[in-house]
Parts: sequence; structure tokens; C-alpha cells
Amino acid sequence: MTLSDSIVRWRYRLVPDHLLGEILTKRWVDNAIPLLILACVMAVFGSLIPDFFGAASVSNLMRQWGEFGLIVMALTIVMVAGGIDLSVGSIFALGNIVALTLMHVAELPVPLVVLFTMACGAAVGLVNGLLVGFLRLRAFLTTLVTLIIVRAVVDMILLKYAVAIAAVFPDSDFWFFFGEGYVLGLPFSVVLTIGVAIVLHLVLSRTRAGWHVLAVGGSRRSAHNVGIPVRRVICATYVVSGTLAALAGVLFASRLGAAGADIGIGLEIAALTAAVLGGNSLGGGRGSAAKAVIGSVTVMIMVNSLVRIGITSGGSSLLLGLVLLGAVMIDVRWLKNRQKFLSKVYVSPTYSALPAAPATDGASPYALNDRLRPVEAIGLDRIDGPEDVILDANDNIYVGNRTGDIVRFLAPDYDQQEVFAHVGGRPLGMAFARDGSLVVCIGGMGLYRVTMDREIQKLTDETNRSWFSVIDDSRLRLADDLDIAPDGRVFFSEATVRYEMHEWPVDCLESRGNGRIICFDPNTGTTRTVLKNLVFPNGICMVHDGQSFLFAETWACRVSRYWFDGPKKGTVETVIGDLPGYPDNINRASDGTYWLALVGIRTPALDLALKMPGFRRRMARRVAPDEWLFPNINTGCVLRFDESGRVIETLWDRSGDNHPMITSMREHKGHLYIGGILNNRVGRLKLDGVDETWTAKRSYWGQS
Repeated sequence: MTLSDSIVRWRYRLVPDHLLGEILTKRWVDNAIPLLILACVMAVFGSLIPDFFGAASVSNLMRQWGEFGLIVMALTIVMVAGGIDLSVGSIFALGNIVALTLMHVAELPVPLVVLFTMACGAAVGLVNGLLVGFLRLRAFLTTLVTLIIVRAVVDMILLKYAVAIAAVFPDSDFWFFFGEGYVLGLPFSVVLTIGVAIVLHLVLSRTRAGWHVLAVGGSRRSAHNVGIPVRRVICATYVVSGTLAALAGVLFASRLGAAGADIGIGLEIAALTAAVLGGNSLGGGRGSAAKAVIGSVTVMIMVNSLVRIGITSGGSSLLLGLVLLGAVMIDVRWLKNRQKFLSKVYVSPTYSALPAAPATDGASPYALNDRLRPVEAIGLDRIDGPEDVILDANDNIYVGNRTGDIVRFLAPDYDQQEVFAHVGGRPLGMAFARDGSLVVCIGGMGLYRVTMDREIQKLTDETNRSWFSVIDDSRLRLADDLDIAPDGRVFFSEATVRYEMHEWPVDCLESRGNGRIICFDPNTGTTRTVLKNLVFPNGICMVHDGQSFLFAETWACRVSRYWFDGPKKGTVETVIGDLPGYPDNINRASDGTYWLALVGIRTPALDLALKMPGFRRRMARRVAPDEWLFPNINTGCVLRFDESGRVIETLWDRSGDNHPMITSMREHKGHLYIGGILNNRVGRLKLDGVDETWTAKRSYWGQS
């Protein structure tokens, strides 16, 4: 290795470039800028205002935030569904005057005051919801009209009952507890708002109703097409918004006990500024209670601090307007360019130097030949993408297809086929368990079992999460091959934790070591990762000692052996380290050796590019994906090797006509059955000089 290669190798080993892309994929990244703005606001005003962090100052600010926070969350709910509610300030004023009238004039019990006031807010929200949701009027204009009408109603109530309200002082500790009481040392309004925020977070992130709101905000047409009642969801968000705004009015009435014509004026602008500043999208489909809390705290600190340092109300409104303009600009630009920026930084190639490719001519064990030319096609044009192939004791063939089915070809002539099970995801590696059930790796779903009665059962779809992983690597993205130990433990490979099923070639571009091997123990129901940082681990095959298995790392062009039991437990040894192509599935042969599929053949251009991570990064950013350098998967190969790594024979199809692309093969009763994830057939090749009674099932479980 040259000095320059060593420098590049260590640079990409020590600098975790991929972390930036992984961080940007996290949902909490949207809160990073709002939190930074909040910290800056606190630092600036904390240095300008004496006793800014004093107990009295903080307590007064918290009470005001309790009311304002409810209004921001009311507006956030509507925004998440793709709407806008400019009437929240007027509904807040309505809640204040109605609560005071019912308490001071009608002298109703406090629970009824709260209930009736919230009902008034819900009624206004229902009007908004019916007009916007069911009559499909524009939200901006509709709620603007509602703002004017509700404000007029507030003024009329104020003219009629203002004197009566001012003349009465209710003698109710329970009433004043809403505005002045404490719970665990915190103002009641703050505790109530935090509770509402928690409920809102759980609803949006954990319930079907919340998912419906997010779906409607993301795309109303798509939400309608999947059966979501869009109009009802939109109407419900306005009802909830009106209810929360009225509840904030109750807290304000209890705290100050005052009624004025200016209450709530301009509050909708402050609430909108807070909601957008917190990271809630004006376009809908993106928002949370946490964003509402962050934005409301920031705006509340700004407004109160400007008053304390002597800025007039006009100056305060001007600043809020400028902040809202900046927040909208950031929201629009970020929403428009986030995926574009993420696509440029997420793919993070690293340095990968493969050993020299062995020769494929002359006396080389990998010498080219045409031994796959006699392969006969089973199910030609009747199957799409049989990645793995396996046979049962009755000689029936099982393969997965691209549409989520496990298809069974019936012996002996295989002319008839049937859907054995519809699993939904992409069936990949398969193995028969001792009880006859079929265990399957399903891309994007995890590890599943199909019983002899065709019942589909999930075994596991997650494993233990890594302590220092930025992404959630507990979820299984691409479980692709498996084998079963004598005690029933299932060892299966997950090719990559960074990419989904349809993105598997991008992992080759990275060659970072994003894969792992996982063990599921049916005896305990537990799942754990046993090997990490593997370069697209793929085929897995149990060795005959019952204590170890062979596994292939596709982009590393090597086959290794791992001991999971016995005196060498935990040890990994390389069996073949310099394959001429990219290994895929591994399966047992009848003479105690092992079959290995090469999904593609190495090329000098890609081998060189693997040493040039900077080149591959630029390629990913500047070139269309269909023009990237990829492995040559047009030439398939099957080889047979022993436990020491000695290659015994190879089977090629040089023309690429008969069976061009190979991901798996399975020996059964004197024939080799071949699958390929991009093929439209199952291949069958007659083998010479082998035990024609041998089956893999008998090799594993001793059954005929």
C-alpha cells in the first residue's frame, strides 16, 4: 500500500463522514435550530435585563406561557393537518369574557364555567371545521372572517356585562387556583399546558388519529385515496383548536379577572410566529408538540423582554413580524431542499482495498467454462426474481417473488405452481426447520415462519440497539439469508442497517461495513446481534460441526467462518479472502463441501474506485444513480469449496444467455437448483457423480 493510500485509508477510518447524513435523517433535527434560537434569545435578554432569571421573573413568565402555550398548540394542531386558524386570538378573548360572565354574573359553579367556556370555543372551532373541512372553503379567509365575527361577539358581551363583571369579586379558591395555584411548585397553568403537550405528542406519534392528521397534512389526496376521512379529520382539528384556545381564556380570566376590548388582539400573529419558529411546517404534515413548546417559550421570552427594556408595542410587533418572515423563509427553503441536501451527504463512501482478483483462465480453479449452459429453465416467465430456492421432502420447489409471494412448484414435472403463502414483503433466504416449517428472511420486515398449515408467524423484526448508533439500528431493514443451528437457533444476516431493500446497490458504493449477523433463539424468544460492521453480509450456512457457520460478505469478496459455540466461540476466520466476484448464498453439498453463488464478477474499474472514496462521493452527488459504477451482475457463477477454502470446481455461463445472474443454488437428489433475484426462472442442472438420494433436509435433521 502506498503512502497516499494509507493516508486516505486512515482519513476515512478516523473521520465518521456518515454521521452527518444519519443525524440529518433524525426527526429531532428539526428542533435543533429552534433550540439554538431559544438559547440565543435567553443569552441576549439575560445579559440585558437585570434579574432576568430571578424567581419572581421566571414565575410570572411561566404563568403567561401556560396560557400562550395552549394557544400555540391549538394552532399547531391545525397546521399539522395542512390548515391555518387565524381566529385563535378571538376565541381566546371569547373564552375570557364568557368565563368571567358565567363566573361573576351567572355565578355558576367553577366546573360548569370551565365546561361551558370550552364548549363555546369548540362551537367556534366546529363552525371553522365545517366551512373548511366539509364545504372546502379556504382556511385563511374563513378563519379571518371568523376572527372578525367572534371579536364582534366579544365586544357585544363586553358592552353588556363589563360593569357587572367589574362589580363582583368571586369568593372561590377553586376558581383562583386555575390562575394562581401551584402544583408541585409549578404554576397550575404550566402543569396543565405540559400535560396537554404530552397528550398531543402521544396522539400525533402513537395513535391512529394522530397518523391520520399527519397524513392529511402531508397530502390530502393521498390520504383520501387510502381511505382516511379527510373532511372529518380537518373538522376535528379545528374543534380541538377552538377548545384549547378557550381553555387558555379560562386560565387568563382566573389569573387577571379583567375584561377589555384589547385582550387577544394580535395574539394570532404571536402564536403563528411561535408555531413556525418552533419548526412546525406551514405546508402541513410536519409538526409536533415539542416544536410548539420551543417556539412558544421563545416568543414569550422575546415579547416580555421587549416590554421590560422599554420597547413600545409597535416595536414589539415589528420584531415579531420580522421573526415570522425569517421563520417562514427558513421553513420554505428547508422543506424544499432538505431531501436534496440529504441525498448529497447521506451516501458516504469509505476506503476499501480488495485483494488482487484471482485469474479466471488457464489452470486457475476459477477458470471460465460453459458448465451452466445445459441448465434447464423451470417456470420460465412465470416467476419474477426468485432470490433463493429450496426443496422439501416431496421434491417441491419453493421460491420467493417480487410481489411478496412464496411460490411452490409441484413435483415431479414442476409445470404446476401455486402461491404457498403471501408474506407481503420481499422473500429472500429460506430454510426448513426441524418441524417442517419454512423460516424466511423478508426484506424490510424481518424473520418470519410459515408453518406446514401455511400460517404466517413473525419471529422477530428487531434486535438489540447499539449504544452509540445515531440511527435506530434495532429495526431490521434488510434481513437476507439464514440458517438454523442444531438446537433451533436461527442465525441470519442483515446486509445493511443504512439502506432499504430497493437501495441495496448504494451500499456497494459505500462499502463501509453497514451489515451484521443476528441470532434469534426460539427457545427464549430473544434476538441479539452477534457480529457487526460486516461488508454486506449475505449467505449463511451451518458447518457440519454444529458449532460454526460460514458467511459471505458480498462487497468484500470473501467468505468467513464464525464459531458460535465450542472452544473457539466468538472467533472469526477468513476461509476464502480473494474471490473473483461477489459472493451471495452458501449451501451444503452432498459430499460435505459447500456451494457458493457469485452474484456478479469484479471489474478493474470498480476495484480501483473502491480505493477512491472521494471519487465515489462526487459520483453519487453529480451523476444520476442509473449511471453509477456498479458490480457486473450480468455473468453468474457457482463454485464449490471445502472448509479449508479450497475451491474444487466452478460452473460458469460465459454467454450469459441461459442463467445470467445467480444469487443462490441448492443441491437436491442429484440436481442443482439455481435462483437469481433478477431472473425470471429457476434453473436446474444435472450433477454427475453425486449421491442422488441426498437432500439438504436429511443432512440437517436426519429425515428422509
